[in-house]
Amino acid sequence: MPTSPSPTTPSDGRTRPSRRAGRGQPARRRAVRLWLLGVAVIAGVATLAGCNVETGLGSWSRLGLPPAASDRAPYMFHLWVGFWIAAACVGALVWGMIIFAIIRYRKRDERAPRQTQYNLPLEILYTAAPFIVVFVLFAYTIHGQDEINKKVDPQVTVDVVAWKWSWTFNYPDANVYETGEPEQFPVLYLPVDEPVQFNLSSSDVIHSFWVPAFYFKMDVVPGRHNSFTMTPTKIGEFAGKCAELCGAGHSQMLFTVRIVTRAQFDVEMARLKSIGQTGQAPAPKAPMIIVGTTTADNGEEPK
Repeated sequence: MPTSPSPTTPSDGRTRPSRRAGRGQPARRRAVRLWLLGVAVIAGVATLAGCNVETGLGSWSRLGLPPAASDRAPYMFHLWVGFWIAAACVGALVWGMIIFAIIRYRKRDERAPRQTQYNLPLEILYTAAPFIVVFVLFAYTIHGQDEINKKVDPQVTVDVVAWKWSWTFNYPDANVYETGEPEQFPVLYLPVDEPVQFNLSSSDVIHSFWVPAFYFKMDVVPGRHNSFTMTPTKIGEFAGKCAELCGAGHSQMLFTVRIVTRAQFDVEMARLKSIGQTGQAPAPKAPMIIVGTTTADNGEEPK
């Protein structure tokens, strides 16, 4: 008695892929969902890890930057936000293409997909897009840099001397100085709403003068005198630090910036004069540092 051909066996005798091969699709969908869930969890943890009590919820509007305290901050802020927008657009495009490819071209059966040699529009996109992104970001960076480094006539001058492992602040206009120690951080006083010129110098290695609230930092290089001008715009106390890994005592190179009124600034200059801190103080000799069981001078490891 003749038998009817099987639904999976054509009359020519070749075996056709069974529809049962597609039963693996739910498992693949679950794998994709778990993968996307993992990405979301990692992104959420990374986002929450960037939150802290000091910056508060207001930092979200500043994309993590601290409250601004200088007239150069708006230029850096706009540059910062622009880079975030560009990164978000590129990230959205890349992730969109990845997710589209995962869903659109997922495996449906055992047949090999159609093979293509190249895709001209796609190749033009991933060749031209990076050049456009780099050109635009470069142009905005140059414009922001010119505005941030613009010089103005200062009303106050501060000579900043970096040394291992602290800072010395000379006020040549008042002929007084303030110097710190690794165990006692110095205080830099600045009058609010008055242009200040900072002259930077180092007595040993490369340091970096950084006040996060100024949205600005500059390297302090031995044998080279860098300078910049800016205007403090907010009364208060702000943290300062060295942003260059300068050696074993790098973490101790902290200082405090106090932006005060002109009257309070004059009082502080008079106080420094009354305690004998007059003239221009050079960088003191670096302290002795114990490295292992051997004493090293100037913070250098013994040979």
